[in-house]
Amino acid sequence: MNFKEFVEQYREPVYKKICEYIPIKEPAPHYKIMRDYIDRQGKYRRPGLLLLTAHLYGSTLEDAILPAAAQQLSEDWVLMQDDWEDDSELRRGLPAAHRIYGPIHTINASNTGQMAMWKMLKDYIIQRGPEKGNPVYDKFYDMLQYAVEGQYIENQFIHHTKSLKKADEALYYRIADSKTGYYTVYGPMQLGALTGKCTQKDLDVLKEIGQSAGVAFQIVDDILDMIADEKEFGKKNFGDLYEGKLTLMMLYAYKNATEDEKKRVDEIYRKPRKAKTEQEIFFLRDLIEKYKGIDYAKSIATQYGEKAKDAVKRYIEMMPQNKYTEVVISAVEEMYVRKK
Repeated sequence: MNFKEFVEQYREPVYKKICEYIPIKEPAPHYKIMRDYIDRQGKYRRPGLLLLTAHLYGSTLEDAILPAAAQQLSEDWVLMQDDWEDDSELRRGLPAAHRIYGPIHTINASNTGQMAMWKMLKDYIIQRGPEKGNPVYDKFYDMLQYAVEGQYIENQFIHHTKSLKKADEALYYRIADSKTGYYTVYGPMQLGALTGKCTQKDLDVLKEIGQSAGVAFQIVDDILDMIADEKEFGKKNFGDLYEGKLTLMMLYAYKNATEDEKKRVDEIYRKPRKAKTEQEIFFLRDLIEKYKGIDYAKSIATQYGEKAKDAVKRYIEMMPQNKYTEVVISAVEEMYVRKK
């Protein structure tokens, strides 16, 4: 069994548990708005990783279903806010929530999701007891706090710095670690382990594996924003360029560009999303192509992906040996070998 097959095996119970906490009820329509993203269902990678390591370290589905559902619900409500902040057009192949319901109702609905998420984690403490429940709650809080820090740093660049001249790869990796490494990969893996029988050494190993896998995942996500089939990817191409986000591809192209090209890039990056023209976006795209920014990003993603795989091989004997051990290797590979 590979990781994708594992995820699909548990998609339905995670989804049903979320729906228990976010029922569609009247009179307030914000429950229905929150259910919009929930019902669209994402890739379920994060709850999949959580349940994978939960089973690896001895937990059952019943033991870990609430943290897994909370993990997926966190993605659903966070994306509602992210899409509004970025003014994204599409999410999971359909119009972004704020474009359907307006920003006020969308943000209010996302808060409903956040409240239900914390309720799940509180119920988990009641269900499993404070000795088991509190570490999971604390880890979840720490993970989201770090992700919010990364979001702030990214927004600071997009809305205030607006200049690649003032950015570098270290800034990119800081954002990637908080928004993707911890939140998407090693946070869920650590949470799953905490529902079972694990040591601090186990958590450290999962972090070492997940940090590299997370960076690889984010770089591939940036590349897919440029080249993926929009229907398969579920988002419009060049969203990062329109939003003025920091990517390795753009940083590499900027570093190698002429002074005139750098000047034009800075002019485009200073503009808000709605003011950027298609011609300007195509200029950025062509510059990345001219200086082989995608090739550079692919090479770095491969390096980090191989680093994650090497860490798995190095620590595999320290992990519990059961039918889920090999799935961990598949999960790490899936982080950077993907089309959507």
